[in-house]
Amino acid sequence: MSAGLFSHTFTIPESAIDVNGHANNLEYLRWMQEVATAHSDAQGWTLDRYQATRTTWVIRSHSIEYLRPAFVGEEITLLTWIGGFEEQSSPRHYLFWRGRDRKILAKARTVWVFVDGDTGRARNIPEAFKSVFEVISEEKNVLQVLKTTSVD
Repeated sequence: MSAGLFSHTFTIPESAIDVNGHANNLEYLRWMQEVATAHSDAQGWTLDRYQATRTTWVIRSHSIEYLRPAFVGEEITLLTWIGGFEEQSSPRHYLFWRGRDRKILAKARTVWVFVDGDTGRARNIPEAFKSVFEVISEEKNVLQVLKTTSVD
């Protein structure tokens, strides 16, 4: 798998299911935030590091395209990657992928803004952060990885 991709595989729990019998939309948002945090941790930007640098990230926007439902007990792989860097913001992309039939369940994007932890104002993303994340600017590159590599 590409060094710029981060993946997390999990099983859909009963608690994630809504009245329609599939994974609730709010769960997708929670899973996106959790995998973004895990990716940051894996690259050395842990909660302790953010606290030490008195910085954090806030969300400017989310977009999610639901393509297929997810059901209780299904094993899902959530892939995430950084799509680029602006001065103070960065888009993060997500693919929810079901391995048993190799189907994409949802595609999502979040715009994260880097902020000063004391003032809450946007600030420039430091080079020390940018340098540890490989940017994947084209979703087609991730889709190619899915075609050629097992993420299980």
